[in-house]
Amino acid sequence: MLDDDFKKSTANLKKAVPLMMQNHVAATPANYALWYTYVDNAIPEMNQELESIIGNYGLCPPAAGKWLYDNYVASRSETDMKELKANVEVLVNQVASSMTDTLSDTSHFSKVIDQGFENLEKFEDQAMSIEDVTKVVRQLISESKEIRSSTNFLNSQLETASSEIQRLKTKLAEAQQDALFDGLTSLYNRRSFDNDISALCEAEQPMCLILADVDHFKSLNDNYGHLFGDAVLKGIAKRFQISGRDGIHAYRFGGEEFALIVPNKQLRIARQFADSLRRSIEKLSVKDRRSGESVGSITASFGVAELQPGEKPESLIERVDKLLYEAKQLGRNRVMPI
Repeated sequence: MLDDDFKKSTANLKKAVPLMMQNHVAATPANYALWYTYVDNAIPEMNQELESIIGNYGLCPPAAGKWLYDNYVASRSETDMKELKANVEVLVNQVASSMTDTLSDTSHFSKVIDQGFENLEKFEDQAMSIEDVTKVVRQLISESKEIRSSTNFLNSQLETASSEIQRLKTKLAEAQQDALFDGLTSLYNRRSFDNDISALCEAEQPMCLILADVDHFKSLNDNYGHLFGDAVLKGIAKRFQISGRDGIHAYRFGGEEFALIVPNKQLRIARQFADSLRRSIEKLSVKDRRSGESVGSITASFGVAELQPGEKPESLIERVDKLLYEAKQLGRNRVMPI
């Protein structure tokens, strides 16, 4: 039985590794697991998704591969975010408990002091003995030591918490950097874009790149506030998601700028697609929560270019960015080239 499992594993790996090389996939444990699962046909739904992606792009872009791994192969318990959440909960509970204990001790000490002063006042009124006075003072000293110890422990806990919070912030930043998606728009993030465009250019897969920039976005933020600006970005991102077809991926490129990779399409088709997005954004209306009014007249400018043989990602992005700049210079709310 073990010998059969070994033979099966070896056979699967012999199939998986060439496929990974063919699809320009990095040799990471997650990618090995993904492609091993694929050749093993253990999850048919995943195979269908993967084959559809390869059909559109000619290979499996890194972001799509990671998404497949996260959704079909990885155990939910493996996610860093859950570990971070658990660590934060433990940290907060520890500090809260220490603060509660310290506050309780402080309240008790306050009562002891009040009682001590009452007893000392009796010294004058009722002629208490020196032994009684000494007993009251000793109790105050003892209680003061306990409250000092409790306070020191809380300070120690807070110092530890501060260091732990810094560590968790660093780890959270790393986890967010590794994430596929932009937190605000739910589109693929810039890191996903950089990985995908590099892989596709290296493989010289036919594709077009679209860059879109929201017109007068600073004015929208200044006039209506940053929450309104965020709502505009979310609304446009939703238009991109709804319009996406034939394996087109949309990305938050940065700020108010978006990118779309259109696989296996010539410039003419990609430009028509960009113009349909432009018209869709023209119809967008976003509610201003402060006034309750809906704000329209939201537009975006687009640049589109087709990948040339042997072209590097930087060159392609630069060409598209220049076309986008031309669209802005010519009055905005247009697609370049004309």
